[in-house]
Amino acid sequence: MLAGAAGNFVEWYEFGVYGCFATVIADRFFTPGTAGTDPVAPLLAAYASLAVAFFFRPAGALLFGRLADRDGRRPALVLVIALMTLATTLIGLLPDRATAGAAAPWLLVLLRAVQGLCAGGEFGGAVALMTEHAPPGRRGRYGAWQSLTVALGLLAGAAAAALTASLLPPAALYGWGWRIPFLLALPLGLTALALRTTLPEPRRRTPAPEPAPEPAAEPAPATAPAPAIAPAPAPVPALAPLPVPDPPPVPDPASAVDPAPAPSIGTARAVVLGVGRIMGWSAAGYTFLVVLPSYLQSTLGASFREALIATTLANLGFAASILPAGRLSDRVGRRPVMLAGALAVALCALPLLHLLRDPATAAPAKAAALLAAGATVGLLAGPGPAMLAEMFPSAVRCTGLGLAYALANAVFSGCAGLIVTALTAATGDPDVPAYYAGGLCALSALALAGLRGDDHRGPLR
Repeated sequence: MLAGAAGNFVEWYEFGVYGCFATVIADRFFTPGTAGTDPVAPLLAAYASLAVAFFFRPAGALLFGRLADRDGRRPALVLVIALMTLATTLIGLLPDRATAGAAAPWLLVLLRAVQGLCAGGEFGGAVALMTEHAPPGRRGRYGAWQSLTVALGLLAGAAAAALTASLLPPAALYGWGWRIPFLLALPLGLTALALRTTLPEPRRRTPAPEPAPEPAAEPAPATAPAPAIAPAPAPVPALAPLPVPDPPPVPDPASAVDPAPAPSIGTARAVVLGVGRIMGWSAAGYTFLVVLPSYLQSTLGASFREALIATTLANLGFAASILPAGRLSDRVGRRPVMLAGALAVALCALPLLHLLRDPATAAPAKAAALLAAGATVGLLAGPGPAMLAEMFPSAVRCTGLGLAYALANAVFSGCAGLIVTALTAATGDPDVPAYYAGGLCALSALALAGLRGDDHRGPLR
């Protein structure tokens, strides 16, 4: 479980750092250095580079998912964490626009694309690894650890950013200090890599393909020599002509599985349905947990430290609710827990932003609201990995659930900062984040309503 979750922690640590330092990265890489430019444009460019990484995730899910389904979970998981660690470390060493000129933002986008490929392959392989090895009745709990590492990674990223901002003056922070949290990904990634290389030999996606066809083919050669031996002293004649007719196909589960089946039309339908079920989780998670710092600064005029504190509180609420939600889903099912989370976000997103904007609201009330907002996302994220694993057979599990997760995140998470910032600037309406997260959670609730109530009880296919 630790080997599966460690890579996810590193991935989301980096995304948390990038989200917290979006305004700094916009200044260092996307500001052309000319007076009179639109102050929102560099921030939009920084979020566009974040979105680019997300749109490489589906390609990574297909590439590394097929590798994990065909050759086992370990090779894909080791390769993914090695590449992710390298790309994140290079971002911390990347020359900014003042040094490298117009090449700097393109180099940043290239590294973000590599991270997107790796992140796309990370989720499917890790969730498959953990849910396939979960004891009976505990898939929700084991899968929830994958979501918990999202929260822990975001918290660690926010904490690293907050500590760096607290210890350094603004000039040093914007000059070189922002690089420190990115460089910390190197020891974290090497630790995750060490855990994964000590995994046992990769578990096959299906029960080890036993030589079922050979036993069925061997009786034919065995009966063929029988006539040559028949003239010898006298076995019972009735036994000699016992030709075993070509046996009808026997429903043997091992021989019925294609050793490397390609995703089918049924898999594609399951991917689309999976996207619908988790798009609210993707939108609400990124709106409340990643985009919030820059939104509070650019729209509500909060300071950098205030925005980081708000994000930390939301992530604490998120982390606190994930494991209980996963365990509860093992008892009552995935549907009621995830529906409760989707409906809570749909109903409470707008009141939450109004409360945060109200200067008369006391600080403890705002803190409690942020904790509650994070907790509602945890209701979706806790059972979500197990729910996706239960939608796909083992032969295409990494590819299917990884692709569903990657597409949902590419469209509804990766574009969240870009959409929210652009629409808020265009309309002047500070409630855009609430409309975005709440509306998508309402649509997601419709897809979640179709979940079967007993999927959590049966074995994985």
